[in-house]
Amino acid sequence: MGLFFEDFEVGQEFTSAARTITETDVVMFAALTGDYNSLHTDVEYAKTTQFGQRLAHGLLGLSIVSGLMMRSQIFEGTIIAFLSVDNWRFTGPIFIGDTVHFKMKIAQKKETSKADRGIIVREVSLVNQRGEVVQQGQMTVMIRRKT
Repeated sequence: MGLFFEDFEVGQEFTSAARTITETDVVMFAALTGDYNSLHTDVEYAKTTQFGQRLAHGLLGLSIVSGLMMRSQIFEGTIIAFLSVDNWRFTGPIFIGDTVHFKMKIAQKKETSKADRGIIVREVSLVNQRGEVVQQGQMTVMIRRKT
């Protein structure tokens, strides 16, 4: 069971396990979304860009953050709803072969009018193997209380 609203403290920090972005991830995300932009799918084109190689989709990175959150089991069985992603910034490229993890800090806890739930605002960063923040922003969730 994951953590409940009462278990979180403002300022509390978490770090996830890491995950390597694969060729299959990029191909499957392109197929799922229909986003076949050459920057993601064309090796020869990508060589001519400022990056010199293909990039993972920005939204793939955001989706991987969500997956790593669940893999961490911090919210397993206690999350009620994903309410928002705010001020999300794509601050650096994610390349095929990069290994990423998240860093999360609890920014706010908010009571609700219902005694069985609360709101947690999290500051989240997606960090690559070089320690570079490649994405960051806020994610807000509704979470169960112990009562």
